[in-house]
Amino acid sequence: MTDSANIDDERRQSFRIDMEKELVDISWTDENGNVQQRKIVCLDFSRGGLKVDCDHIIPIGTAIEVLFKAAHPTSQKLSGKVLRCIQDDSGWFHIALQLDE
Repeated sequence: MTDSANIDDERRQSFRIDMEKELVDISWTDENGNVQQRKIVCLDFSRGGLKVDCDHIIPIGTAIEVLFKAAHPTSQKLSGKVLRCIQDDSGWFHIALQLDE
């Protein structure tokens, strides 16, 4: 098994936190160079990334910043990129984000 395969397997087996649909703030730069910001629902959080629901498509590979508890003085900002963006029957997008190391 390659090192990257070991890392991917380790991420899949890592501890996950059910976020119970906690709202987080995300931001990214769109294809026109405009900064987009949304308050979205975080469904799942693990060592390797997040799963979120969003009302807007975000292309795969897009760099993202995620801010937890924006109004709190000890809020934490994480960066990553979009791995998957799949539209469901309701028109919303299930987005998988891989966090930077």
